[in-house]
Amino acid sequence: SMALARLRQRRPTVVAWGCALVLAGCASGPDFERPAAPSAANYTPATVTDRTASAPVPLGAAQRLDPGAEIEEQWWRSLGSPRLDALVERAQRNSPTLASARATLAQARELHAARAGSSLYPQVEGGLSAQRQRASPTTFGSSAGAQEFGVYNASIAVSYQLDLAGGNRRALEALAARADYRRYELDAAKLALSGNVAVTAIAQARLADQIAYTRDIVTAQEEQFHLAGQRVRLGHAAPNEALAVQAQLEKTRADLHLLRKEHQHKQHLLATLVGAEPGEGGLPQFTLDDFALPAVLPILLPSELVRRRPDIRGAEALLKAANAEYGVAVAALYPQVTLSANAGSQALTAAALFGSGSAVWGLVAQLTQPLFKPGLAAEKRAALAAFDAAAANYQSVVLDSLRGVADVLRSVEQDAQALQSQATSAAAAHASLRLAQQRHVLGAASYLEVLDAFREAQQSSMLLAAAQARRLQDTVSLYVALGGAPAEELQRPSSQGPRSRARQL
Repeated sequence: SMALARLRQRRPTVVAWGCALVLAGCASGPDFERPAAPSAANYTPATVTDRTASAPVPLGAAQRLDPGAEIEEQWWRSLGSPRLDALVERAQRNSPTLASARATLAQARELHAARAGSSLYPQVEGGLSAQRQRASPTTFGSSAGAQEFGVYNASIAVSYQLDLAGGNRRALEALAARADYRRYELDAAKLALSGNVAVTAIAQARLADQIAYTRDIVTAQEEQFHLAGQRVRLGHAAPNEALAVQAQLEKTRADLHLLRKEHQHKQHLLATLVGAEPGEGGLPQFTLDDFALPAVLPILLPSELVRRRPDIRGAEALLKAANAEYGVAVAALYPQVTLSANAGSQALTAAALFGSGSAVWGLVAQLTQPLFKPGLAAEKRAALAAFDAAAANYQSVVLDSLRGVADVLRSVEQDAQALQSQATSAAAAHASLRLAQQRHVLGAASYLEVLDAFREAQQSSMLLAAAQARRLQDTVSLYVALGGAPAEELQRPSSQGPRSRARQL
């Protein structure tokens, strides 16, 4: 039939377009495959206890590590301090660090949208021009005078590049992965900010308690120095006794100034973390009594950790971007096909621009194939090296994260035992103080002995405050090391199908 004849005549064109469509369905380079999760079930060679030691003091209760415990989105509320809750929320609102991360994320998303708009869809442009020309008569071999005329154009041009090798799709995949990286960077910044605010508030509370204990020690040593001076004047003691007491007093005063300096520095840091100027004031002053120790701590398997921590997810996004950028470099080695068309009107007068006979149009199909471009092969090798670097970076981030969790778990265990021992030491020091006071009432001990026992008891209380603060900070460090609350994609079921297997590079 005539239809079959026409089809046979057009067979080469049909085959060519069929091949183009098949190629357009492919993407150069290997498909990305998520790295395998760690196979180890533990973070440390020796098993970590699932219940810590306890001590009969505030912030000394035992904590249980529960693999089934959920991490709340606002995990800092487990510390039981409403003022800390308000401070963290203020930091989340006002932090310039988070504002910068949000703006960077918006930039990455808009770059992806810009590339999608320029590569996924045909590009349409409209044009309108008018020009006046003067032609020399000798140009056309005429003896007439110079000719002047106008040329008017109105046109619409459409162009589209066929993504035969999938280079545009790989470029979009890379930009989307980098936008994901910026999102994970924002999540990591939020997590770090919350942890820093909590740790700084706890450090401020520890310093406040230690300053109070040190002031009491200074008062006791001042009284001891006064009594030593009286004993020297009465001839009951040598002058070196008073000098020794004075040396201890001045050392304690120096320690008090250092504690005050550190406390003020923490106050300044807390202000900047919440986006306020250090001189603004109005921030809460914390003591250890403002906090509570959560009885249950969450724990994750290493295989779950790599799907949770934002820094690991960010390194994975960079790996995905490097894989896609390698595909872009591979696509540059293949033919590029561009289709373009234009339609419009051209006339010598503006009135005739849209009249009959002024229509013009054109169709162009352009095929380009690199023949001798040694630089393209070098770009491919460079992209492959960048992928190897991203893979090594991912492995490094995972190992550092596993080490961080291992360190925190050991800290939770050992610091609880240290607090237990320090609580026993503090109890013994205060018992010794009570005995010294009783012996002084009975005349069996001097008042100087009572002051010495009081100083020892206060110093023991300072060490106890430091041990209590460490347990609170260990709790914060564990939440941060585990990545905080689950990522959004972990909170909702995935709608994606089975993941495609990667081809070997």
